[in-house]
Parts: sequence; structure tokens; C-alpha cells
Amino acid sequence: MTIENNHAVTVNYKLHTIEANGEKVFVEETTTENPLTYLHGVGMMIPKFEQELSGLTVGDKKSFVIAPEEAYGEIDPNAIAQLPLEMFQESGLPPVGAMLPLTDNAGNEFRATVVEVNDQAVVADLNHPMAGKTLNFDVEVIATRPATEEELDHGHAHGIDGTHSH
Repeated sequence: MTIENNHAVTVNYKLHTIEANGEKVFVEETTTENPLTYLHGVGMMIPKFEQELSGLTVGDKKSFVIAPEEAYGEIDPNAIAQLPLEMFQESGLPPVGAMLPLTDNAGNEFRATVVEVNDQAVVADLNHPMAGKTLNFDVEVIATRPATEEELDHGHAHGIDGTHSH
């Protein structure tokens, strides 16, 4: 069965970034015990990632590169926020490099990286941690099947066999 929209797709992958000097830097990988299962064609994944996997079948392996503008975008130098120190009265000031879970005015959750802590504010970089990065995926297709009605209703896959949620 080939991968198409509204399929629950299970893959194993290794992700590296390709730095400006051409060096590959390991980011993450899945395991056979804990693969990635996602709903294909509903906007869960980077569109280019889905494009690369469309039409593949179980057992297929593919390596591909996704440029920053087709992944998480270029780094926006203006995407820096000065967060008031009062925000951290209960939790305490975060260290530089910490990931902060934030919510925007529309209720969307995202993460920001602390780049500086000073007397006035916690300075956070709102760019996605992978912004500006060229992504290099090595993917193996483990399974693909039509998504269940429940998965389509929920907007996410319920695992390799459709019976459990994450």
C-alpha cells in the first residue's frame, strides 16, 4: 500500500542538520520500539517531508534534504521577546539555553529559547530551534494504512495499529 493523504504512516528516521560548512550534526532518531506515526496530508508534518514520502510503500528507504525555507523558516532577527521578570516569580528565573513553553494571544503553544537573563527581563528567542537549519532525513517506511474515522476526527494518528493515542 502506498502512502497517500489520510493514511496513518509509521516511519523510523534519523535527522541531521547540515551546517554552513557542510558538516552533518546529529539531531535525533526514532527507534523500532518507538517509531513516528503521523496522519499524512493533514498538516501535522513539514509539507516537504510529506511530499518526499508520498507514494512510498512499506520497506522503502529514502534520504532527502529540506532547505530552511521549506522546513522551519529562516531565522527572524526580530523574533526576540523581553519577558518581564514578574513572569518568573513562581518558577524562578530560567537559565540561558532553557526552553520556555509559551502561549500566544491566539492560544497557540510554542517554545522559546532563553538567550539572556538580566536585571530587567528574560530575553527569549522566539524562532523555532530548527529555524535556519537545513534538515537531512534518512527515513524507512514501517507501515501505512488508511486512517480510522476516529483518527481523522482527532486530527492525529493513534499509533501503528490505530488503537492507542500518544
